[in-house]
Amino acid sequence: MYNQTRTRLGIKPADRVLLVRISTATLQFYRHADLVKSYTISTSKRPPSNVKDSLGTPRGLHEVAERIGAGQPPGMVFKSRIPTGHHYNELPDASVNDDLITSRILWLRGLEAGMNLGGNVDTHSRYVYLHGTNHEARIGEPLSSGCVLMRNLDIVELYEEVRRGDHVLIVD
Repeated sequence: MYNQTRTRLGIKPADRVLLVRISTATLQFYRHADLVKSYTISTSKRPPSNVKDSLGTPRGLHEVAERIGAGQPPGMVFKSRIPTGHHYNELPDASVNDDLITSRILWLRGLEAGMNLGGNVDTHSRYVYLHGTNHEARIGEPLSSGCVLMRNLDIVELYEEVRRGDHVLIVD
């Protein structure tokens, strides 16, 4: 699946690849084509979609454009990609229902023009991330507004392994 997509696009293979499967709520981390670890994740509450304002998780081949949050403690809440200085458990009860961005952010950029790159289907301008959540007990069920959600310790662990430019393939 990954090799077919990158070959069709004329893209050199990456040493590290993340395969996100929406239907099984899993993310597999591969290094040099060897499976390193599999994680349970959550994707969008809405159907998969690459279109701006759809709130769907975008399909296709992406790359890690930016890595944000190095050195922050697990559970740190981010606003506009900046650490707030607060763990999600420290926030007022009213914030408990919010879907917070926590621990680490891997910001995605689409690699397929017209599908997830450019115009009204641009993953990066939609601010689609892999990130931690304050709703860890619900990981595995549709939960997000388009992002890929992970348990806080899982995203911290994955963040340490992943670099800018690594590939992320999101499929049904």
